Amino acid sequence: MQQPHWGVVDLKRLSHLVVLADECHFARAAERVHLSQPAFSRSIQSVERELGMRLFDRETGDVKPTPAGVFLIERARRLLFDARSLQRDAMLYRDNQLGDTAFGAGPFPAATIMPAAVVALRRQVPGVGLRLETNNALLLFGRLLSEDIEFFVADVRDLPDDPTLQVQSLGRQPARLFARSGHPLAGAPCTFAQAWQYGLAATWMPKPVKALVARLIGLPAGADPVLAVQCEDMSLLRTLALSTDTVVAAPEAWPRDDLRAGTLVQLDVTDLPAVYAEMGIVTLLNRTPSPMAQRAIACVREVAAGINAPAET
Repeated sequence: MQQPHWGVVDLKRLSHLVVLADECHFARAAERVHLSQPAFSRSIQSVERELGMRLFDRETGDVKPTPAGVFLIERARRLLFDARSLQRDAMLYRDNQLGDTAFGAGPFPAATIMPAAVVALRRQVPGVGLRLETNNALLLFGRLLSEDIEFFVADVRDLPDDPTLQVQSLGRQPARLFARSGHPLAGAPCTFAQAWQYGLAATWMPKPVKALVARLIGLPAGADPVLAVQCEDMSLLRTLALSTDTVVAAPEAWPRDDLRAGTLVQLDVTDLPAVYAEMGIVTLLNRTPSPMAQRAIACVREVAAGINAPAET
């Protein structure tokens, strides 16, 4: 391989490196970027020639990045991401358009914060499109990294320690145990273990909550409790609580209408300490949200301020 020529490797050819690394096949990669295979091969070879390094090992049919290729392709991905961000931010700055936005919510904020927030947004900007995805924090984290959503709101305790994330605290959202009004445990004190015997239904539980539940039901250290039903849809959990003796763990602010109507009751669990979801708004660091996302975040913060308890300092 000849000595490197440190000219400018353009973004299009860097994107060809990334596509080839994804496809591991010249023909498939060329088809994906709408080039003939010879033209695509020349693009890859020109980058290797300019850098003075072999970036892919060619075998029959398939290709595989060399160690140098792995090293450079990772950085090419970041550079391409930054380039897309720059282009998008420039257009937003130029046009000052609200546009559409997509964001996510964990099951607790989806049930308590998002109804009021989305109603407020629809009233303020009825001409824009909103897409709200509901799931647990780890799955929403993946959606954020792939830029399928601009931000999400969820319990942030189990998120990876990732330097690309920015988390704005929304305070704590208290959680309680609820059951139908005619439940055998309704109206009298009980222990958590007694409630557990009827089957506990809940959303995905962060590690600290799993550890607490395991201790309360007497599991050995390191063992994870198994819920009777795990579901991220709070409306389904409500139906389950109203129709069976299953006990549901839910945010305190969620079943207020049912509590007022007397169809659900909050159980008096004597040995259950205060349990909270640590709510936060999660965005990508150094990534400017669209004006519509900024407006949505402002609505979320306003609604959450009336529901959540301040975070401990």
